[in-house]
Amino acid sequence: MREIAEFIAVLACALFSGAAVYISFVEHPARMECGTEIAIAEFRPSYRRATFLQASLAALGLLSSAAAWLTGAPVWWLTGGLLLGSVIPFTLIAILPTNKQLMSESPSLEPAEAMKLLTRWARLHAVRGVLSVLALLLFVYLLVCVKS
Repeated sequence: MREIAEFIAVLACALFSGAAVYISFVEHPARMECGTEIAIAEFRPSYRRATFLQASLAALGLLSSAAAWLTGAPVWWLTGGLLLGSVIPFTLIAILPTNKQLMSESPSLEPAEAMKLLTRWARLHAVRGVLSVLALLLFVYLLVCVKS
């Protein structure tokens, strides 16, 4: 059971990290190159599609790392899961207000304000990428170097 939980934690974390890094280094910069109007138009469906995937992966990684710890894995597995899981409250507290403004269909969103919000969103999203990559590095270290 423990090995399965560890596998699921690493897989969920790797998928989350890969998606977060891809969004930060590829998708978002590409959308920004297209101009503000197109960037906003692309952001909205992209955000709607990514929300469920990323939230599910973060929660799955957290829960499976906790299960690994509860079945005898070192506490570092729980630490990695909490690090990955921390993207959930970070998203709700720090990113969600910006997301709501970007998702608003209100015509009052001026191009300059939209560009400012998209730039802020990119910085905030990068934090999610860093947290998830750190969790992934910890998980890989635990798999490769820690014998328990």
